[in-house]
Amino acid sequence: MTHRMILNETSYFGAGCRENIAVEAIRRGYKKAFFVTDKDLIRFKVADKVVEVFEKNGIPFEIFSDVKANPTISNVQNGVKAFTESGADFIVALGGGSAIDTAKGIGIVFNNPDFSDVKSLEGVADTKNKAVPTFALPTTAGTAAEVTINYVIIDEEAKKKMVCVDPNDIPCVALIDPELMYSMPKGLTAATGMDALTHAIESFITPGAWLMSDMLEIKAIEMIAKNLKAAVDNGNDPVAREAMAQAQYIAGMGFSNVGLGIVHSMAHPLGAHYDTPHGVANALLLPYVMEYNAESSAAPKYLDIAKAMGVDTLGLSVEEGVKAAVDAVRSLSLSIAIPQKLHEIGVRKEDLHQLAIDAFNDVCTGGNPRPTSIEDIEVLYNKAF
Repeated sequence: MTHRMILNETSYFGAGCRENIAVEAIRRGYKKAFFVTDKDLIRFKVADKVVEVFEKNGIPFEIFSDVKANPTISNVQNGVKAFTESGADFIVALGGGSAIDTAKGIGIVFNNPDFSDVKSLEGVADTKNKAVPTFALPTTAGTAAEVTINYVIIDEEAKKKMVCVDPNDIPCVALIDPELMYSMPKGLTAATGMDALTHAIESFITPGAWLMSDMLEIKAIEMIAKNLKAAVDNGNDPVAREAMAQAQYIAGMGFSNVGLGIVHSMAHPLGAHYDTPHGVANALLLPYVMEYNAESSAAPKYLDIAKAMGVDTLGLSVEEGVKAAVDAVRSLSLSIAIPQKLHEIGVRKEDLHQLAIDAFNDVCTGGNPRPTSIEDIEVLYNKAF
């Protein structure tokens, strides 16, 4: 069997590594940056840390902040127009998955105008050209958008989250600077950290998993279990922040190349219908789906998950390992105040059937270790309700 790994050209890690924006821009001969970020990061002066790098090194830039928490087709199309008018030759994206996903969409459409409707990018699009060169700086420790070939855009008209999978969209440079994450509030730190844990667990048990992805995901689970609560409790803890920044990237290296499962399939419609933050949706659903997927050939791997979560698994049976893994995930989730039921986040019971249909048709469903159905997914939504 052949396995494929696609990663960034260049990545930097560590406090202050954002300074290397200038190093890479100069080395590559880029002249003007199109700076994609969101209004909150501008308001709270996180974006200033990148602006300082531009100004100190004489790099002209233009700011684009038409970014939503769940980016839409119109955000991307507005961005393409603004990029065209800016005269920039590379993109710098600062933010969580929202800003980076918006930047990916802009970069892909600009260099592949046949996909200007954006809708045609859903799934595995046959783009011919690499995106506009993009430098990605995450401000959350969760999505790993800076190292993945995936991005998610909402089709508001169809109330649908479109998962786009395209090797041409991967940023050429990733700068994982934990100093950019210090201002994350507790709730966002918790949700994005559980998003990273979901990535690691789902890709660890997907049928496409293999030696290299397993190695990455087990390490990510171990680091998240050890550091997430500390990062939530004390956002200025440099050790926990740096560990979480690295862990989410490591998880991204794996899942981008082997896929995810129905936690993501079920989370995407929540974002499309209710604008639910992606990390919150994943975190809430993860234990329920883990229980469901334990009835598959992936069950023995739950012992490895439990061990990585800090459980003493010596002498445990597979069945005991499954329970230990699910309990450990649920315990971590509760310790950082993640909602445990869908009704707590405004989901309506009468919507569950349509949500199940949308989830079943999501591109991530094919990566689930246990074959599923609309009926099975609706049962899971009801269990989580």
